[in-house]
Amino acid sequence: MSDTILELKNAAIFQKDSLVLNEVNLEVKKGEFVYLIGKTGSGKSSFMKTLYGDLPLREGTGSIVDFDLTKLREKKIPFLRRKLGIVFQDFKLLPDRNINNNLSFVLRATGWKDAQKMKLKIEDVLGKVGMKTKGFKFPHQLSGGEQQRVAIARALLNDPELILADEPTGNLDPQTSVEVMKVLQEIHKSGRTILMATHDYALILKYPSKTLKCDGNKIFEVVQRAV
Repeated sequence: MSDTILELKNAAIFQKDSLVLNEVNLEVKKGEFVYLIGKTGSGKSSFMKTLYGDLPLREGTGSIVDFDLTKLREKKIPFLRRKLGIVFQDFKLLPDRNINNNLSFVLRATGWKDAQKMKLKIEDVLGKVGMKTKGFKFPHQLSGGEQQRVAIARALLNDPELILADEPTGNLDPQTSVEVMKVLQEIHKSGRTILMATHDYALILKYPSKTLKCDGNKIFEVVQRAV
């Protein structure tokens, strides 16, 4: 098992037939926290979708958590996603069931059977995001920040090797964004690797880390100057 968790070489990212990013060369190592920045429409989401198998990698080479993205077949995508934790901007919680049942739904869908083990796992991940007492609530009874915490808990259920967070604070006010960011920082400190797409520059200044930028059909590393 190498230290490299994500690597792309001369990759081209397409959205349908249009080229979004070209000559992408990057590497993310185990334990890193990496930001992906860029204007709306610069290719961040298409890039993320390519990483979790929603868009095919048609040119160049790429590997993520030991999966070859150029050879990724439809039937392998669920196995890839079990090794990834994906956090979306709009939470994607199921509105017709409470938080515990949202999480147990994911566990069952990924092959868990033992009810006691599932219960303990759900308590564990909700504890990690400060939501241990909220499992009986329904999504609409929670604030946006609380819903995003639950979404992060859901991403942790299968002990992912890499967390892909696509604009996780995009729908949150600044104060709540910082709270959610603190949760992600704690998770990172526990040894998780996180790639986070964001356009929230205030957060990057507050929690500086390796930063990749999408601009002009390219992705490149930005050297952060001390503010």
